[in-house]
Amino acid sequence: MKKISNLWFVVLLLFTTTIFAQVSGTVSDEMGPLSDVNVKVKGTSQGTTTDFDGKFNIANAKTGVLEFSYVGYATKEVAFKTGDKVTATLQGDGESLSEIIITGSGVIDLAKGRKTPIAVSTIKGIEIQEKGGNFDLPELLVHTPSIQTSKEGGYGDMQMSVRGFGQTNTAFLLNGQPINGMEDGKMYWSNWSGIMDIANAVQVQRGLGNSKLAISSVGGTVNIVTKTIDQKEGGFVSGMVANDSYYKTNAYYSTGLMENGLAVSAMFGHWQGDGYRNGTYGSGQNYFLSFGYKPNDNNIFNFLITGAPQSHGDAWEASLDTYLEKGRKFNAMYGTKDGEVYSGARNFYHKPIMNFTWDWTISDDMNLSTVAYGSIGRGGYAYPTGALWSNVSGEDGGIDFDAQIDSNNTAGESQGYLRGSYNGHNWYGLLTNLELDLNENINVNIGGDVRLYNGQHFRAPTDLLGDYGANVNHNGDALLVDNVYGGFNPWQAVFNFNDSHDQRVKRDYSENINYYGVFGQIEYAKDKFSTFFQGAVSNQSHERTEYWYVVDNDTPEVSDKVDNLGYNLKAGAAYNVTEKASVFFNAGYYSRQPFHDNLFENNSRSNEYYNPATENENITGLELGYSKRGENYGVNVNLYSTTWGNRTYNDWNNNTLELTVFTGVEQVHNGIEIDTRYNITDNLTLKAFGSLGDWKYKGKATGNVYDEDGVDVTPGGSTLEIDNDGEYVAGAQITSGLSLDYKFAKGFRFDVSQRYYGKNHGNISADGAIDLPGYSLIDTGLSYKYRLKDNKSINFRLNINNLTDAFYITRSKDAIAADAPGATLWHGVNTANRVRTGYGRTWNTSV
Repeated sequence: MKKISNLWFVVLLLFTTTIFAQVSGTVSDEMGPLSDVNVKVKGTSQGTTTDFDGKFNIANAKTGVLEFSYVGYATKEVAFKTGDKVTATLQGDGESLSEIIITGSGVIDLAKGRKTPIAVSTIKGIEIQEKGGNFDLPELLVHTPSIQTSKEGGYGDMQMSVRGFGQTNTAFLLNGQPINGMEDGKMYWSNWSGIMDIANAVQVQRGLGNSKLAISSVGGTVNIVTKTIDQKEGGFVSGMVANDSYYKTNAYYSTGLMENGLAVSAMFGHWQGDGYRNGTYGSGQNYFLSFGYKPNDNNIFNFLITGAPQSHGDAWEASLDTYLEKGRKFNAMYGTKDGEVYSGARNFYHKPIMNFTWDWTISDDMNLSTVAYGSIGRGGYAYPTGALWSNVSGEDGGIDFDAQIDSNNTAGESQGYLRGSYNGHNWYGLLTNLELDLNENINVNIGGDVRLYNGQHFRAPTDLLGDYGANVNHNGDALLVDNVYGGFNPWQAVFNFNDSHDQRVKRDYSENINYYGVFGQIEYAKDKFSTFFQGAVSNQSHERTEYWYVVDNDTPEVSDKVDNLGYNLKAGAAYNVTEKASVFFNAGYYSRQPFHDNLFENNSRSNEYYNPATENENITGLELGYSKRGENYGVNVNLYSTTWGNRTYNDWNNNTLELTVFTGVEQVHNGIEIDTRYNITDNLTLKAFGSLGDWKYKGKATGNVYDEDGVDVTPGGSTLEIDNDGEYVAGAQITSGLSLDYKFAKGFRFDVSQRYYGKNHGNISADGAIDLPGYSLIDTGLSYKYRLKDNKSINFRLNINNLTDAFYITRSKDAIAADAPGATLWHGVNTANRVRTGYGRTWNTSV
């Protein structure tokens, strides 16, 4: 009997040893849990990887040291005892996110803010620092499924689409603050040329996303999180050189969070270059200043100001046959002045932006985040006008500005000059969000969103090209414009903006757009299940004031105020099938107010409410996702269906002064996306992504013609009709990519990637969308880190983009069919089409 008791004792001892001889825990960074992190018991072969919640478990683990490693992060070691639950925070290798305090965190809708998953990709600070190069932010996102970018004319001229929806239908947020244009939803990346120098992370949420605001996230949401308060003192100096005589310098310093609770960070940089396209030279600065104060553990305050004044030349679209004959650097919009290269199309702008954040931890279960912000944008876009158009020869660099100066001086007036379309705004806003944990399972968010916007738009000379002013007819009266305000200097544009209505030409109006919204979210999470519901409602008012096309030259005309109510609803649920696998479903509906530019036709000759047919757009989104994590791999699969309906298309005719309005335009975007990561070894990582879309127009659009007074003057009294049912939407509906990241030797890292864009379509016409050839691009880079004492280092980086110098078309402006009479084809494309070609081989190197 005693032997039997001893046997049971041994069995029990073995059982309890097996149960408790393990170590588990969670790995995260500042942005939340980290998946795919390699966790290894140092000196053994025991190990695993974290799941999608950043959790791990290693059985039969005796007392020792855990080693955490992940590409882009510094390796971390943590001592443990059997049965411990370890919490590890990794810091970025080169720029630590865990060293950064994110202020205004309650209004920055990052994916970690909700347990129910979404289709998301995050670019960390180290990758931004290395691969940003001399391009703009969209170029960082090219290894994300369903994203396509297009480099346009000059510096900052980029376009981007997500799931086939352009930038006007993708929401961009800076520290939670909306930055899409209030009038048209557009993004001008030249205004944000310094954003990557102060970014800690960029998160792309495709589709419905995590944002609680009633914003234009039809395609997705891009969250840009910048530096604010650093935990520790530090900084950097950097320099970069690149193709086409580009160079850039930056200097950054932070006091860190001092014992008195204060923290100050500052950065200043300068860049300039000749531009890839001929005649697109540019230059600019970027600045950043942050004052933080943490008086206690419950409050954090921060004031931030940043801006990126710049000026750059532009290159307009040219026909494909022109690029094939003269090269993709061709540009007809520049020439020479006084023997120097001089751009005839130029952008200049300065948009200082300020915000003040307050994070208040009211209790263990309640937090309040508030952000007050403002921006003052000033600048314009210059182009030839009057007799100068005859000098635009269509040749590369063919504009003879000296000849136009001589002609103007001989005539005694400026008959041809550079005229700018000036655009300014004053934009103020407030975001606030209260987060409350009702219990361990239920979390509630309630907040408000206020935006007050005043925009000013006019045309005026930027260079009179001679000693005389220009004579302009203003409602039958002679008007002499002879002053150039600010020229092309973006700094002067802020402080010397043209406020004289008698020095403005052809276009002179302003608008007030006021937005008031409330939003809320409730989330329930327990064990393996989570679900959420979001809702937002807002009112947007529009008022337009006309100064140029008025009956009395001295009396502006103010339109009636137009109010639109909009709302959105989102809901979703997720279930953790296993510790390493999860499925989720999200659905949403938007009733989105029309943009100001759809309500008022800015080229009209009157100030009436021109578009009585414009109503809210209806957007429906459905998403289904699956995520799986293994010991050395991770995979995400997403299915989506988005319907964008009740759209309005306006076509203004300057000759007849009539506006044609088409309504009922509808697009349906369906697709599948996959992205994977496989850690082949500790030093070699493979990433891959792919997406297949089916984006088409649905149904018929009907139209009516309105005169200046908004009266329906449709010919014959019948409704016009456009039948694009089943035609493809513009863009590449196939994206795929493969990349390798390899650490070798000491401090060296090499990466190479290839991406492909197929099923590509150009603009649509009455005969349908034209097909564009697919294209493949290879990028590569080499990094070296030389470590110094006290956690300092010198970092070197070389990037080569489009390694094979491939010639490709990103989009077309025209839609001339391949079977048009007399057509000449290139890979099936009529070469008469005006197109945008991508850049050839480019490079940059930095230290």
